[in-house]
Amino acid sequence: MNRVLWLAVSATALVGCATPPTIYRWGSYEDVVYGSYSAPGSVAPQMQVEILEKDYQAARAANQRMPPGWHAHLGYLYFQLGKADQAHQELVTEKAQFPESSVFVDRLLANLKKQ
Repeated sequence: MNRVLWLAVSATALVGCATPPTIYRWGSYEDVVYGSYSAPGSVAPQMQVEILEKDYQAARAANQRMPPGWHAHLGYLYFQLGKADQAHQELVTEKAQFPESSVFVDRLLANLKKQ
């Protein structure tokens, strides 16, 4: 009986430690954002765009979504590169996928129009 109880407790503990699947494809996003703020200029915006675009292709292949803020950050990078049209599109995509960000994204879009 002790053996059965021990097996049941062990199995429960192992199942409880399992990592649940995520609904977003994070890829290198967190590392890119952290690096861009902790050591500004250490990774050029163009390189960040290439990393994020690669992650985006992997997410699409796996039928996963990008996390909140991903499109806004990519839009910011495009803005830094002087690609206002692409920046605008990424911000609009962020707003469409995450309506709770509308107030923030609307401000960014308004500032983008001023440039």
